[in-house]
Amino acid sequence: MKKEYLIYKLSEAMKDCTRIDTDLFPKFDVKRGLRNEDGTGVLVGLTKIGNVVGYERIPGGGLKPIPGKLFYRGYDLEDLAHAILKEKRFGFEEVAYLLLSGSLPDKEELASFRELINDNMPLEQKTKMNIIELEGNNIMNILARSVLEMYRFDSNPDDTSRDNLMRQSIDLISKFPTIIAYAFNMLRHATFGRSLHIRHPQENLSIAENFLYMLKRDYTELDARTLDLLLVLQAEHGGGNNSTFTVRVTSSTGTDTYSAIAAGIGSLKGPLHGGANIQVADMFHHLQENIQDWTNVDEIDTYFTRMLNKEVYNKTGLIYGIGHAVYTISDPRAVLLKELARDLAHEKGREREFAFLELLEERAIATFGKIKNNGKTVSSNVDFYSGFVYEMIGLPQEIYTPLFAMARIVGWCAHRNEELNFEGKRIIRPAYKNVLEEEKYVPLKKR
Repeated sequence: MKKEYLIYKLSEAMKDCTRIDTDLFPKFDVKRGLRNEDGTGVLVGLTKIGNVVGYERIPGGGLKPIPGKLFYRGYDLEDLAHAILKEKRFGFEEVAYLLLSGSLPDKEELASFRELINDNMPLEQKTKMNIIELEGNNIMNILARSVLEMYRFDSNPDDTSRDNLMRQSIDLISKFPTIIAYAFNMLRHATFGRSLHIRHPQENLSIAENFLYMLKRDYTELDARTLDLLLVLQAEHGGGNNSTFTVRVTSSTGTDTYSAIAAGIGSLKGPLHGGANIQVADMFHHLQENIQDWTNVDEIDTYFTRMLNKEVYNKTGLIYGIGHAVYTISDPRAVLLKELARDLAHEKGREREFAFLELLEERAIATFGKIKNNGKTVSSNVDFYSGFVYEMIGLPQEIYTPLFAMARIVGWCAHRNEELNFEGKRIIRPAYKNVLEEEKYVPLKKR
């Protein structure tokens, strides 16, 4: 039997053996995607790290949409972000300290933490050379491989004591910006024939500033502050998001930190999770080209209607950046990002595009409600503006999802540490209901 035919035959067999009647899920009370019938997540754990709020439960059943809130260790993200913006300072390191330790640092603690981060940003020479030698155009894969490579240079990689977990957490948070910047510089050199620049991280720069320096050197203060805000907004999003849950599941087995984080990277890479901002950016460019009058509400509504009816664009019936699994009336991250996006658009001379994006946001929500007519309240999510913001800063699409990982590594580490340190910990092991009848074995010669 030819190999190609065998693969085809196995593929056809897979089509049949993977088909499961969807009516069986409610019959056996199975929560597909760990989602309840009302769309909320199945409660599978407890945490003291983050809290995502988008609705209130009504006594007697039902959900009431409310403006979205996100809390880091009990602190409202809006309060944290507004304090950082008001004082025009960089806040990602402060948020990292808060999520790792459970408390806000004082000035001395924050200064020492920043110094510790900077001390750990340089890579091992062998890791640096491995990044330079890697081929391929997916930086998330290079990031995952580099994280696994860090296991080699850790003198005590399998130790899950508190001190060692915290040391590893700080090392990962510090090195993610360097790995991503070096990986992209290698990509642009190998793929586009550009000069290869390896700039070493600088002392006394924030993580956001150092990343921009290592990636492209030239940036404005507002570029760096906007990137810093994006890192703050994406550092944590509760234990139920797919990549964080992946880290908690793998951590519950007692595996090493690098294996657990690499698993989280693999989860985040998926287009239904961390890749969404790229889809929003592509959609925005498509709408710029296909909507003649950027101020014409009727033209925009008509085009969104056709998108929802799977007639135009990629014919998926989706408007990317609209809707969220938890948030209803608003996503606080999108609200906060929009504030700086407007300032950045002014600095870059792109106010017309920003105004168009704002109108798209408004009309997408309105058209969704009219066409779907399902009573569901939706809003824009953080991805709706993040792609445009990255573009204005001058960042390439190849690093949009890696930047998400650069922020979320803080939350991943905090959740891994919590998973391994609370009393009564157990390996996460849910159940699957088998719906296939037993078969009698048939000897090979009789098949």
